[in-house]
Amino acid sequence: MTRFLVTGAGGMLGHDLLDVLDGRDVTAATRAELDITDAAKVRDLVEGHDVVLNAAAWTDVDGAESDEAGATAVNGTAVAALAAACAATGARLVHVSTDYVFAGDATSPYAEDAPTAPLNAYGRSKLAGERAVLGTLPGTGYVVRTAWLYGAHGKNFVRTMLRLAGERDYVEVVDDQVGQPTWSRDLAERMVALAGAALQGAPGGVYHATASGQTSWHGLAEAVFAEAGHDPARVRRTTSAAYARPAPRPSYSVLGHDRWAAASLAPMRPWRDMLTAALADPAFAARPEGGPR
Repeated sequence: MTRFLVTGAGGMLGHDLLDVLDGRDVTAATRAELDITDAAKVRDLVEGHDVVLNAAAWTDVDGAESDEAGATAVNGTAVAALAAACAATGARLVHVSTDYVFAGDATSPYAEDAPTAPLNAYGRSKLAGERAVLGTLPGTGYVVRTAWLYGAHGKNFVRTMLRLAGERDYVEVVDDQVGQPTWSRDLAERMVALAGAALQGAPGGVYHATASGQTSWHGLAEAVFAEAGHDPARVRRTTSAAYARPAPRPSYSVLGHDRWAAASLAPMRPWRDMLTAALADPAFAARPEGGPR
């Protein structure tokens, strides 16, 4: 039986990974149970596992601007130690990364091998982690880039829109950032499928795990309102300039999916189909926004 280790098991994606792996041999390591920056503890925990699914990360994009060293310690240095532990034991590592490794100035989907050029400290910290995985585990390390993630566990854009739909007459949402809204449950299922393919010899490297198609944040908000039975006209357009934030955001975060063929997997389903399925999931209604992490 394949033995799985899930790091970051208390987060939004971690919860979904545990749900997908229900019934299998799984070790769940939350932030409280594992300090990912403690290399010795990481090494000890990896021992005895066949697959490590790394969902542990510094995810505070704006916070990374004022503490890049802290973000890099979690997203870069700790990942290097995790990759080294996997190399020592022979475990496959499936590691989550981000569209923020790109500059966001493209006009067509970023290929898996497109040049990276992060705009902010968070992106640089995640790129450091990618390089550690690919450099240490060229054949058995899998970097899974995702973007615009939402789910039932934890705070995210979709849950915020659901809340605001019941509190305000209208909301203003930017329409000059384009990406691929991706349900964390679908991402979890894809990571587990990739792990299975990895054990069958699928090549290591970078895979883009985002929904098919694309939309703006405004388009996503309209869709959330419509799915929840609200008038999407209550979502008004605005620009990123109206919401200045410490970390610059890429304006174009659309990723290409050609490499899934190497793992004998099809690209993920369209973002609109994902959203419909997500909002029909009882977990969205059962948990308050910003639930347990």
